[in-house]
Amino acid sequence: MKQIHCDWFMTANNWTAKIIDGKEIAEGIRSRIASEVSRMKELIGQVPGLAVILVGQRRDSETYVRNKTIASEEVGIKFKMIVFPENCTECEVCNALCRFNEDPSIHGILVQLPLSEHLDEAKILSVISLEKDVDGFHPLNIGNLAMQGMEPLFVPCTPKGCIELLLQSGVEIMGKKAVVIGRSNIVGLPTSLLLQRHHATVTVLHAFTKNPEKIAREADILVSAAGVPNLVRGSWVKPGAVIVDVGTNPIEDQISEHGYRLIGDVCFKEATRIASAITPVPGGVGPMTVAMLLCNTLESAKRAFNFT
Repeated sequence: MKQIHCDWFMTANNWTAKIIDGKEIAEGIRSRIASEVSRMKELIGQVPGLAVILVGQRRDSETYVRNKTIASEEVGIKFKMIVFPENCTECEVCNALCRFNEDPSIHGILVQLPLSEHLDEAKILSVISLEKDVDGFHPLNIGNLAMQGMEPLFVPCTPKGCIELLLQSGVEIMGKKAVVIGRSNIVGLPTSLLLQRHHATVTVLHAFTKNPEKIAREADILVSAAGVPNLVRGSWVKPGAVIVDVGTNPIEDQISEHGYRLIGDVCFKEATRIASAITPVPGGVGPMTVAMLLCNTLESAKRAFNFT
């Protein structure tokens, strides 16, 4: 009954949320990065280098890595990748990381997550040199992010991109109620920490949260990173809220070039009739994640070359 009333309200008010165009914002950031890389090459004859390790054949991971490859080439960043089979050993992955750690032409290293269940994610990530941890997942980077008065060398790319979308869209964060759905080390946890750094009052929802719909409906800023297609329905959204949909869930689509398409955690059709602004999937957070990765890689190279 509640959903019927909600649908009537949305139709009667004929409201449509502003679409936060992550692709457009990311293009502006990538353009500035390309200019800096070009300037670096002209002045010192060096360019940043990014190395990626991919384990297995997850469709979403392959999509992310493909996007990172294209974006790196477009801005002039050298890109290297090693692909391991699903049944590879921790030793193989760690040895590859050690080689990248010692390679002076590489300034950023990332392991595409999530990893296979038999691999110790924390152990593998801790092998990455702190100075090259452009994904921001090293325990020291996350620890410094969590502590007042401390600054991490790198902020995780997706959370950093989420905040940048809000800031460039003119969304006020200070003093607002923010709800983050999901508490993963990759997105949920660091996003909640970043929102606190911007002085939001933050609540984190997870699988054991009671009445998540009620809590989500109190949010001025709602960030969903649960990885569940269409989890957030219109009844979860406070009128006028700003929604950042981090979900990138592949569903089969025979018409699509790759045999699947991506949808978000948020029921876009319902949410756009209630929220004041929302990020689309695809074209929202995804391009910003890649842009922030390139940004972190450039900053790492600048530190390594003492380039200003």
